[in-house]
Amino acid sequence: MSIREISVVRGPGTSSLATNLLVQSYISRSLDPYLNLSIEHYLLQKSPPESRVLFLYTNRPSVIIGRNQNPWLEVNLIAIKAGISAMRDETKAPTVTNIDLVRRRSGGGTVFHDEGNVNWSVICPPSDFTRDKHAEMVVRALRSLSIERARVNERHDIVLDQGREKVEMDNNNTHKTPYTATNESDPRPLKISGSAYKLTRTRALHHATCLLSSPNLSVIPQYLRSPAKPYIQAKGVESVSSPVTNVDITNEDFQHRVQEHFEELYYRSPKRLAAYEVGEEQLDIPEIRKSYEELKSLDWTFSQTPRFKFSTSGQDISPQHAVPGLGFDITMNVRNGVILDIALHSRDGAVESAELNLQGKKLHEIRSWSDALQGLGKHDEILNEFLERTLPCAL
Repeated sequence: MSIREISVVRGPGTSSLATNLLVQSYISRSLDPYLNLSIEHYLLQKSPPESRVLFLYTNRPSVIIGRNQNPWLEVNLIAIKAGISAMRDETKAPTVTNIDLVRRRSGGGTVFHDEGNVNWSVICPPSDFTRDKHAEMVVRALRSLSIERARVNERHDIVLDQGREKVEMDNNNTHKTPYTATNESDPRPLKISGSAYKLTRTRALHHATCLLSSPNLSVIPQYLRSPAKPYIQAKGVESVSSPVTNVDITNEDFQHRVQEHFEELYYRSPKRLAAYEVGEEQLDIPEIRKSYEELKSLDWTFSQTPRFKFSTSGQDISPQHAVPGLGFDITMNVRNGVILDIALHSRDGAVESAELNLQGKKLHEIRSWSDALQGLGKHDEILNEFLERTLPCAL
């Protein structure tokens, strides 16, 4: 089956975006994650309740956390702040030099985006929505590109099976492949696409990644591994890590086939469905501009964080994570990014417990832990270094 070119036309103007068509398709030429997520949110809110919408976009390198996640828990903020991970071999050139940290409006876990990943989004009436329906659509698109190992797993992700032996399998079964593992000795499937969802009274959004040719697979875990994790007890949603791989197809081929299979699912017309091209001009739409500015704000990124406790106390952490040389244990409760209380307790009893006057301050607005911890004597330096590594100053 040959790949048909998508019929791409300029967007419907800056005064509006969501047309009255019952089936719509959009492709973004922008790599800005704040803009693409804002356009997506606008389509969710403004497209007609009975319409079906496909939106395809690619972002520059960025870490995208879920609506109910904790950035201090999910992300290596030092690596984000530096642009490259301090854990990398300094003799090698960095793969990524600038990374955006974005909190999206849908739930789910933390993901890494770059130009080798295409994001696909389907917006539809709630009656059309299941967690598998549109992932199955994308699997069919991949299989039409000869990616026969692609399937939807029990977590509604798309994976590539790694079984060594090929068996007969119905190609219409999007949940099994000829290479699905049949015993525990078979290699684990590798994830290529993770999903997130947002449901409203009249609309359902399913959006997901698809790793096609990312050059950053080897460093992604470094950005998604927080040094603060052993010291945080949190509410909210934690990410579930999985081994990942690339599909090794082009962005254009993937976009074309997803468009074709979206048409097969929803478009009842002998004519091709045109894909509207969108980009920076959509910032002239007031609702998109407002959403864009909100997503870029540090308050949105950090102050939406569910309540959590940060502690180095032996009763709260495992022995292997005890901080050597630390003269004080620190305990801090944080809600919506604001410090509710914070206290230091001497480990050897030689110094009385100290209260720090940081209550009511936004954690991400602490510019210097050294200044905040003045007056703690010889233990200042060790505690300061530890906090700068685990709870770094604002990005």
